[in-house]
Amino acid sequence: MTPPRAETQAAPLAIPAEWLAEFEAAARRPLKQRFKYAFIKTHKPVLDDAAYRSFDSMAEYRRWCEENLPDWLGYGRV
Repeated sequence: MTPPRAETQAAPLAIPAEWLAEFEAAARRPLKQRFKYAFIKTHKPVLDDAAYRSFDSMAEYRRWCEENLPDWLGYGRV
């Protein structure tokens, strides 16, 4: 028995008709309109509570993140 060839491709997945129709409708919209609806504004606790913050060093910024931001925002150290 011979092993499968590397260039053998998997069968294409069937795309539901309603998904395809939505994609095609979105593709016809002007770029400005697509950008308007592409991004969802989500309030980020602590980060969005001040207009701006400045730090004297990256170490100070990282320390502030660790002490003030919730873990789920992803600003902690790994």
